[in-house]
Amino acid sequence: MSDSMLHLWTVLLYFVHLLLSLSFHESAHAWTAWRLGDPTARYQGRITLNPLPHIDPIGTVLLPLISLIAGGIVIGWAKPTPVDARYFRHPRRGQMLTALAGPVSNLVLATCFAVVYHLLRLTFTGGFRLGLVAELVLAICLVGVQLNITLALFNLLPLFPLDGSWVAEGLLPRRWLVYWYQAKPFMPFMLMALFLVPGFFGTLLVPVRRLLMHLLGVGDVWA
Repeated sequence: MSDSMLHLWTVLLYFVHLLLSLSFHESAHAWTAWRLGDPTARYQGRITLNPLPHIDPIGTVLLPLISLIAGGIVIGWAKPTPVDARYFRHPRRGQMLTALAGPVSNLVLATCFAVVYHLLRLTFTGGFRLGLVAELVLAICLVGVQLNITLALFNLLPLFPLDGSWVAEGLLPRRWLVYWYQAKPFMPFMLMALFLVPGFFGTLLVPVRRLLMHLLGVGDVWA
């Protein structure tokens, strides 16, 4: 396989993984909000693994494809899941748990991919020949682990509108919230500015991603 075909295959594999992982992520938000009393996302059909209701043209398509083609770290987001905290018995806690469900779902998905990877490797070491299909499944699992860990870590950054901002807001002492609310409108611009810093997200996220992949017993397939 030529280098160009290999790169095209890698881009396609990562992009399909991204669509499925973001759908799982947003479905987790919607399901958690519904279980905590907010039916808004459920009524809008957001508890689904179908990527179409979750797609954001920039965060789900344009930015990830640019990152993939350029060979950088894969970062993206989906259309925000609508949440009405007025339905929650404890609004701050409900908002925090709903936000946290997204990154947690990606870590769960990464763990599932790692389990399948190890089961397949155990089958191979047990004397069965690893064929082309098995090699493909191994590659899919490794990409799934890496991408979902990256998505979880990126979304946990404490900058609005990322999930980590709601987690931080839920954990902050009430006396600090006034300063948080004053800074919150500027956070999207701060996040956009960080995208312009070459290698910022790679430097910040890759070491933690490698540590988590090491704990799951798999290697980093794309540093």
